[in-house]
Amino acid sequence: MNIINYLSNLAIPLTILIIIIFGVKEKIKVFDEFIIGAKEGVKMTIKIFPTLIGLFVAIGVLRESNLINFIINIINPVMKILKIPKEIMPLVILRPISR
Repeated sequence: MNIINYLSNLAIPLTILIIIIFGVKEKIKVFDEFIIGAKEGVKMTIKIFPTLIGLFVAIGVLRESNLINFIINIINPVMKILKIPKEIMPLVILRPISR
């Protein structure tokens, strides 16, 4: 278990180091590319933000009304067979609606 903890602690720093080494080798301006990616990430976040808010509100309303629990209890035997965790069922149910 210590090996897994050690490797997981090194995963992000090693990934960053590999990206920087690759960028230097290929003569890519790594920081400039990072800034461009960060700008695109902010644009994407702004684009999907209303959808996320809508999903959170819908899940909250369904949970408070206990309708979501009713639906989950009905389909829970099938979900156990498929080994799908009960906690993600609200998202599984609401995902088709969000499109």
